[in-house]
Amino acid sequence: MTEYGRGYGSEPWHPEDPLYGEQAPHGGQAQQPQWGGPQSAPHPQQPDPYPQQQYQGGWEGPQGGQLPYDPYDPYGQQHPPADPYGGVSHDYYGTPDAYPQQQPDPLHQQAQQAQQAHQAQQMQQTQPQPQYQPPQHPQQPEPPYDEGPGDDWRATPEPREPEREHAFFADRDEDDDDRDDRDPRGGGRGGRERRGKKNKKNKRRSGRACLVVALLFVGATGTVGYFGYDFIMSHFGSAPDYAGEGSGAIQIDIPDGSPLSEMGQILQEKGVIKSAGAFTEAAGENKKAQSLQPGTYSLRKKMSGAAAIELMLDPKSRNGLTIREGLRSTEVYKLIDTKLHLKAGTTKGVAKSEAKNLGLPSWANDSSKIKDPLEGFLYPSTYSVGDKAKPAAVLKQMVARANQVYQRYDLEGNARKLHLSSPMQLLTVASLTQAEGKYKHDFVKVARVVYNRLKPNNTETYGLLDFDSTVNYAKSQSTLDTGSVDNLRNFNDPYNTYKFKGLPPGPIGNPGEVALKSAIDPAKGNWYYFVSISPDKTLFAETNEQHERNRRIYEKEHEKAR
Repeated sequence: MTEYGRGYGSEPWHPEDPLYGEQAPHGGQAQQPQWGGPQSAPHPQQPDPYPQQQYQGGWEGPQGGQLPYDPYDPYGQQHPPADPYGGVSHDYYGTPDAYPQQQPDPLHQQAQQAQQAHQAQQMQQTQPQPQYQPPQHPQQPEPPYDEGPGDDWRATPEPREPEREHAFFADRDEDDDDRDDRDPRGGGRGGRERRGKKNKKNKRRSGRACLVVALLFVGATGTVGYFGYDFIMSHFGSAPDYAGEGSGAIQIDIPDGSPLSEMGQILQEKGVIKSAGAFTEAAGENKKAQSLQPGTYSLRKKMSGAAAIELMLDPKSRNGLTIREGLRSTEVYKLIDTKLHLKAGTTKGVAKSEAKNLGLPSWANDSSKIKDPLEGFLYPSTYSVGDKAKPAAVLKQMVARANQVYQRYDLEGNARKLHLSSPMQLLTVASLTQAEGKYKHDFVKVARVVYNRLKPNNTETYGLLDFDSTVNYAKSQSTLDTGSVDNLRNFNDPYNTYKFKGLPPGPIGNPGEVALKSAIDPAKGNWYYFVSISPDKTLFAETNEQHERNRRIYEKEHEKAR
């Protein structure tokens, strides 16, 4: 069906329209429907309640010809309907129909009318009588509106419908939207009632949303409080701590290079203090705590952080033995004797007799001219030494520590790269750098001076090191006044680098890690001389003339300081 009328083809019948029926498309006989259903034949004993003249070939015009089917009049509204009760049918022009209806028998008509009335009464009781309405062109319904002053609302453009939100968070219901559409202006009593209901619903919904947000906020706050308590207390609150001086006795070993924070962690794990934070806080309040050194300490359990700091600062509680960088072996032996309350020279004798059993590497003691086989292998650090410890055990602990460090820096491989004959020579260069360099930030340049002087073709020292430190080692002394160069040239000792070219037979001390790394990776330069003017200033020179000028500067600085 089209919008403005029916199209071509047969039309459905209507029970009250005598002209409706299935018309034969090619002049066939049209069958009138009965109330029993469409296309049902009348009962042979019951007369047709709607007698009608049947035509052969459809409607005819005034000249007796057959009228063509008019597509613009599908319902045949131009033809007046025939009177079902015997009236005269007129054609389109008002003339009597060419084929008038025949009059039925009066008796038969009365019986037929009675039967028809009885059927109509039954149908009224069973179903409502459908009303025929002629087809009309569809029209757009006009929305209701309230009359009021001003222009007609239909003159304004229709407002655009906003995008609908989720029902939970929307400001209005979908039903409210529909009611607002029916009442565009929202005026009148109905609009106020709807707004009142909507406001109540919005208030209830807003209250639920606020409750959900509040519950989420409370849950988030509780979660943060639960998991962030330790963080907040560790950063903004006082750390857990014991009270008092503690009880019992325990020995704690603090490894070399441990900062205060690591010391506190070790004490906490051993049960000395309650938390590392308490130890750190106490150390921050005690200026002397910065001087704490690694070693072995005799402490008590369940001490406060402040009490632990005070006890560790007491020399009596410290069982550790610290070996400074650059110390000679003879000085180390004396420290061990003092720590173990032994007779002077006891540890030196043990070192000489037990040297082969202390764990020296295979490349150690490679020259018969070496004065002390342990020189260079008593690694500078802090060691745990109890009152009942044995000298051999202490020496073995130091040698083991040296082996670990030397393996980590691959002394054998680096000696080959530097064209040295053995790792022992590399260790000797490190000991010379430690002894000659006054300040660690100059060690890389001092190591380069050593390598430059070892060159046999140099025209500055001609392969001689000329170091006072080697002479002092040979004489078991430590002084700046080693004598004149002429006298040093006549001193016959393999460690006298004023007389013998090249490196001494072995190390002249126990170098630390900085000196060792400087010997492995020295700075680049052509320096042969150096002199330290001040702690932050060392003058290096490539020629002897430059070095003499630097010496005069050094002498002037020392005269000012006197």
